[in-house]
Amino acid sequence: MKERISMSRPVKRPTLRILSAGAAQFVSEKIASELASETGCEVKAAYGAVEAIKARVLDGEPVDLIILSAPLIEELAASGHLADGSQRDLGTVVTGVAVRAGTPLPDVSDTRVLRGNMLAAKRIACPDPEIATAGKVVMRAVDLLGISEIVRRRIRFFPNGFATMNWLAQSRGLLEMGVTQKTEILANGGVIWVGPLPDTLQMRTTYAAGLAAKARNPYDAKEFIARLIVPTARPMLQAAGFEFP
Repeated sequence: MKERISMSRPVKRPTLRILSAGAAQFVSEKIASELASETGCEVKAAYGAVEAIKARVLDGEPVDLIILSAPLIEELAASGHLADGSQRDLGTVVTGVAVRAGTPLPDVSDTRVLRGNMLAAKRIACPDPEIATAGKVVMRAVDLLGISEIVRRRIRFFPNGFATMNWLAQSRGLLEMGVTQKTEILANGGVIWVGPLPDTLQMRTTYAAGLAAKARNPYDAKEFIARLIVPTARPMLQAAGFEFP
């Protein structure tokens, strides 16, 4: 009798390489830790602003799994950088305001009070609008509020939301606020989630995952995606700041 050989799982797993938007960093790190602990698979992940991550993919950086905003995932699929039909939505994230822990919480519940608090702020920190979703939202918001010329010099840009929150947590100034994706605020100690931007200024961003077309470890990449989208993962995603219809 011939011995059966299973081809479903590689005997020796290659490293799983992930490129991800910072908005999904907390949940990605959690899944990566579980996968490594349960299977022995080594996971190497890099996180950043969506356009910066997209550029790395387009430049040909080796990657197995990509997590970005849904429109950019669709772009990568259309350009042949993702395996056909591999895209899966994770959930939606809102943009909101944070302050350093231990400082007063400003009211951001409507455009009038938010406008007043932004005008009063000595510094407004946010991701770079050239590469980050939240930065684009902030610049659109100050334009709609009619205060862009007044507050522009007080806005400080950072490479991504995590860098923004890290700066805010370590700052010592008064009347400072940070604006980025909710998931990036909740994942960082030393800062407090104040609340989402009002609906008229808000942009809800859906994030999605996809298998890279040239993945060297498609088996673990698919397993990683499955662990993100399984119904039992929803409480973890919600706790991290993701929302669902």
